[in-house]
Amino acid sequence: MTETTPRLGARVMALIDDLARHTDEPGRLTRLYLSPAHRATAEAVLGLMRDAGLSARIDAAGSVVGRIEGREPGLPALVLGSHIDSVVDAGRYDGPLGVVTGLVVAEEIRARGLVLPFALEVVAFGDEENVRFPTSLSTSKAWAGQYRMEWLEGRDAAGTSLREALTQFGGDPDGIPALARAREAIAGYLEVHIEQGPALEAAVQPVGVVSAIAGLTRARCTVTGEANHAGTVPMGMRRDALAAVAEMALAVERLSEGVAGTVATVGSLTVVPGAVNVIPGQVDFSLDVRAPVEADRHGLFAAIQAACRAIAQRRGVGFASETYMDNAAVALDLGLQAALDRSAQRLGFAPLRLPSGATHDAVAMAAIGPSAMLFVRCRGGISHNPAESITLEDADAATRVLLGTVLDLAGLPQ
Repeated sequence: MTETTPRLGARVMALIDDLARHTDEPGRLTRLYLSPAHRATAEAVLGLMRDAGLSARIDAAGSVVGRIEGREPGLPALVLGSHIDSVVDAGRYDGPLGVVTGLVVAEEIRARGLVLPFALEVVAFGDEENVRFPTSLSTSKAWAGQYRMEWLEGRDAAGTSLREALTQFGGDPDGIPALARAREAIAGYLEVHIEQGPALEAAVQPVGVVSAIAGLTRARCTVTGEANHAGTVPMGMRRDALAAVAEMALAVERLSEGVAGTVATVGSLTVVPGAVNVIPGQVDFSLDVRAPVEADRHGLFAAIQAACRAIAQRRGVGFASETYMDNAAVALDLGLQAALDRSAQRLGFAPLRLPSGATHDAVAMAAIGPSAMLFVRCRGGISHNPAESITLEDADAATRVLLGTVLDLAGLPQ
């Protein structure tokens, strides 16, 4: 029988509101990896898992892991989850939505007395946002056997090393290699996440199935002109580094609009000397290029580089670029995508298939097992912002789609 009240969504929203109390900064939500607020949130999630009847622990890297055994002990696990760390001045749904929907699904399966043909795990990873330390998805990469032990020597803005912070948190730096999961131990990974974009809202759909996670290229670029007096050098005789970068930024915008599914951003500028009465002599700027298709990403990046060099030559300034990140796109599992789609359609939805422009823990998990993601509509497409918002009804829809998918994969009636 189909329920007419959003019971599961109400449970999800209440738990997310409760977790949002844990913050490192009064008056706004900031929960950085291995901070006191992260520890408090991990303890809260641990308690919720144990209350729901899961066997639960906090692992060596700080992830919270709960497990329900299947028909027999030691079966491969279907993993549900996301992350509980945040950016500075965050919204409350980015990350915790995936953890809490997974937990509520586990609660529902326990309440119904169901026994699955696989183990069910719920995970709250801790380092997805890449804010505090120079790492990327370190806690999920530990599961994937991709953790680089040199990350432990990286330091935050206060000079604390990751090793020191993890030890203070109660983790075990030396125990991280043992977290690596074998492929045969993972039946699959499902991550519910707010869309962080406007497509679902525009389509008037509560959920969407993610087809792929975009590849990412990042570069540090420098334009070198000539600093000079702002009042005495005629306009036609200037070598203005900032004017050149402004033209380059417009070229980035124009070129990225010409390739479907790609995005490119000039996000930060450092102007030298940065004085009101001096023509800018040097500008350092960032370049971020993303696409779900590798050929499109590489082609767009090359076109942008060529355009910047041409602009620099015409304006008589220097241009240099250093690529420091080159992450391949990840195609998500077609079978799990189909299972999510079937579950959504049974509930009367027509879910979009859409790529993710943002990186998620599913990137790491896809290296060790079939992985898929369900996006949830968020108001205005806003994320990484206190205004981040979803509705109770959409939280309910996402939780029911996830539950239906687990039952589908288990071969059990809805």
